[in-house]
Amino acid sequence: MIIVEGYVRFADAGDFPCIRDAAFAQMSASRAEPGCLAYTYALDVADPCLMRVLERWESWQALEDHFARPHMIPWRAALAAVSVVERNLQAHEVMQSRKV
Repeated sequence: MIIVEGYVRFADAGDFPCIRDAAFAQMSASRAEPGCLAYTYALDVADPCLMRVLERWESWQALEDHFARPHMIPWRAALAAVSVVERNLQAHEVMQSRKV
C-alpha cells in the first residue's frame, strides 16, 4: 500500500472556501479511481490555513495513473487561483499495518 500524507498551506483562511467545491470534486473523482483506497482533504482545527491531505493507494502505478487523470486539470487550476504558500506531500510504501 502507498500512503500519501502531508499538507497544503494557504496564505489566508479565506482561500479554502474559494476552492471547497473543487476540492470536493477532486476527492470524489479520485475515490472512484481504480486502486484508490482512500482520499481525504481536511482543514486543521488549529490552523484554518492548513489543509491536511491523506491518500491510500493499492500501488505506485495507481498513484502515478492518478496524476494523469483529467480531473487533475481543474484541481490544479483551482489551487493556482488561490495563494498556496507551501505544499508538503510525501508518499510512503507500507508493507504492513495494524489497528492501534
